[in-house]
Amino acid sequence: MSVWKLSPNECRTLDLSNPDELLRYAKKLIGHSFREVLMLGISPDDSSMKDYGNVKFKGGMGTLIEERYFGYKANSDEHPDFPDAGVELKATCYDVKKDGELSAGERLSITNIHYDERIEVNLEESGVWRKASLILLIYYERNRSIGKLDQKIKYVIMFTPSDVDWAIIKQDYELIQKMVMDGEADMLSESLTRYLGACTKGATAAKSWVNQYRNPARQAKQRNFCFKRQYMDYILHHYIMSEPEDSESIIEDASVLNKQTFDEYVLSVINAYAGKTDKQLCEMLGMAYTGNKAQWVSITYKLLGLRGEHAQEFEKAGISVRTIRVKLYGGVKESLSLDTFDFIELLEEEDWEHSDLFAYFDETRFLFVVFQQVDESMVLRGARFWSMPITDLEGPLHDVWDKTREVIAEGVELVPVRQKDGKIVVKNNLPGKQDNPVAHVRPHTGKSAYRFMDGSEIGDVERHASPLPDGRWMTKQSFWLNNDYVYSIVDLVGDNDSERG
Repeated sequence: MSVWKLSPNECRTLDLSNPDELLRYAKKLIGHSFREVLMLGISPDDSSMKDYGNVKFKGGMGTLIEERYFGYKANSDEHPDFPDAGVELKATCYDVKKDGELSAGERLSITNIHYDERIEVNLEESGVWRKASLILLIYYERNRSIGKLDQKIKYVIMFTPSDVDWAIIKQDYELIQKMVMDGEADMLSESLTRYLGACTKGATAAKSWVNQYRNPARQAKQRNFCFKRQYMDYILHHYIMSEPEDSESIIEDASVLNKQTFDEYVLSVINAYAGKTDKQLCEMLGMAYTGNKAQWVSITYKLLGLRGEHAQEFEKAGISVRTIRVKLYGGVKESLSLDTFDFIELLEEEDWEHSDLFAYFDETRFLFVVFQQVDESMVLRGARFWSMPITDLEGPLHDVWDKTREVIAEGVELVPVRQKDGKIVVKNNLPGKQDNPVAHVRPHTGKSAYRFMDGSEIGDVERHASPLPDGRWMTKQSFWLNNDYVYSIVDLVGDNDSERG
């Protein structure tokens, strides 16, 4: 390992009021590890030596860069790290997935959310505005097989949100600010907003509860304003890596959001066509009618003025578009499926708030587009945005995750039962729909596959099954939202109540 050449005076003579100088200097970090930064020997005069590589160190790699590369004492106030330049320094990571694709590894924490009278009413007067207006953004590759200090910095840019992004961030800020001022900070979650989230910061913060100034009777988790992980992923791919844009914007002009929220705009566009059949919509939009449910997603995007099925705002906000079919006399026929889970990896999850299931519903906002059967046609009823209430997230959904892990740990009961037609069905004791009001576990595929302890098999095990901890194999499973629960969410869509939640 070698330390790159840096003039001893370059850090001391750096103009900290000049954003261009800060960026030029920061780009020298590219290709180097944090350990190499420490070996430069730079530090503030009043800085004590810190164990930056310790996993319990709360300052993060951003603190290391500030103190041991810029020679600037890290602080936790609500002004930018380089106040004379108006520049905030942030170090964040990305992961390399199995297929080689890069993915932002985490949300970007910006500043604390105050649950007292100090929270500013206007975004432009807040710490979010001061810290996020101009960010010196440093991405490093997170490699869990090596220590933190040996991970390398790969990208450095100066970033500021676009005008349209700021318009949406402003609406996110106002929603969070209102909930705090209404004494409802305990009901905050990242999925309530689009780009600017209210996140817990670290394992201890997630378990740290504080009093609310506006509602002393109800404590709330400590949270930070953050750019959501999906927003950071978009920045990584399109601002840093300059990948070709494969999505279109719903909002081209920020002024559209002066008098209505992003959600209100989207819903007003879709709901304007409520009452039309899917066949009529296809004819109106110049689409060949297939009668296939999958086509309803295409209809949704085209109603929003998009050619394809990728919206920038949905990608940045982690919004999942789901179409729901309501039966003629009410009720939803199908439960809503999620991705498959790995039995062994599910058991290895650290705790509920670090689980994939929690992260998905804590971060994901849904756009439900509802069609109802009327005679022989499927009629658009309307749409609504939805995020899982914190009470359901921390209650029933947590319970089904706990129960699933318990059953897997104790050994899933697999009982082959021969039906009257001779077909063998394997029953199990994973949580069913009758066991939980919100979610259940069931196969993700229609193809059954099992390998039993005696080596006997049913179906294509390698293709349609996953290993259990005890060596048996079982049909791939996933969590599903109960159809009754989904119906309770979309029941009033089309009854002048489609903009709730």
